Amino acid sequence: MLNFTIRRLIVAVPTLLFIAVVIFALLQLSPGDPMAQVPLTVPPEVKERMREALGLGEPMYIQFWKWLVQFFWIEPQVLIDNIFGTHFADGKLRVLSWQTRSPVMDIVVQRLPQTLWVVGTAYIVAILIALPIGIYSAYKHYSVFDNVGTFVTMVGYSVPPFFSGVLIIVIFSVNMPRESFWWFPSIYDTTLKVTDWESFGQQIRQMVMPVMVLALQITSQLSRFMRASMLDNLNQDYVRTARAKGLGERPVVLVHVLRNSMIPVVTVIALGIPQIFGGAIITEQVFKVNGIGQLLIGAIQANDLPMVQTLTFIFAVLIVLFNLIADILYGILDPRIRYD
Repeated sequence: MLNFTIRRLIVAVPTLLFIAVVIFALLQLSPGDPMAQVPLTVPPEVKERMREALGLGEPMYIQFWKWLVQFFWIEPQVLIDNIFGTHFADGKLRVLSWQTRSPVMDIVVQRLPQTLWVVGTAYIVAILIALPIGIYSAYKHYSVFDNVGTFVTMVGYSVPPFFSGVLIIVIFSVNMPRESFWWFPSIYDTTLKVTDWESFGQQIRQMVMPVMVLALQITSQLSRFMRASMLDNLNQDYVRTARAKGLGERPVVLVHVLRNSMIPVVTVIALGIPQIFGGAIITEQVFKVNGIGQLLIGAIQANDLPMVQTLTFIFAVLIVLFNLIADILYGILDPRIRYD
């Protein structure tokens, strides 16, 4: 397993480098000019100096190399400085946003807690709900519970978040009396700081609707995967052998069948975790959550290439990382799987 992990980490380096080249090339070929938002009263020579200050007058390969150095060398030093109080990155040029003229990673760190509060909570809630539903639906397949669960999950997975989000806002915010316990704010207050139990309650209330929308879609997907995987393993020979030896239904289902059934589900869960950091773009737009997803949309609309490039590459790193984690978990869940 250790050799496999090392090999995968070595292979990940050229993979991420290739992804970085593709992202950089596509963004460079995209239409738009960062100076388009500069007022028309600014003289052309001033605009040209501004372009040079942003590094736009240099060849593409030099811009790409500078971005690699800043992202992989200078930004880690900034992180170390913030943690340990050192000064390794003092005076060094960082990846700057064209829109705000501030370091990209500083903006990402500011937005990340909002995304983790909402999307991370929704993902945890969805896993805790989806796995038991999928397990019980498979064990009691074609029962009333299974048929109702299948209908609800299919509807939940088919309805897009921009529709379910607006529908929930209409039900629980617009039509519900403000004095009612079931009334929830439709706009997420990103300035709210949790300092006591009252502010914690306000935070929970404003998270209910976006978490509800996200959890519905994630639960629908995971429960269907869990059910299909459980059904496939319930008909295997080792299950019949375990029952023939007199082993009870609970250990057969919750130990033997569940462990083997979790292998494909782990892939779905692991590859879905990068979406937490990417944010739910549509849901964040509907509920005005000032998170990573909304940051990416704003950067695309403003043609902020350093922000878009950095965020997209971070998502790629997370996908490669959690692919590796999923492969390692395969060997833990099923001892028959070996990579050495």
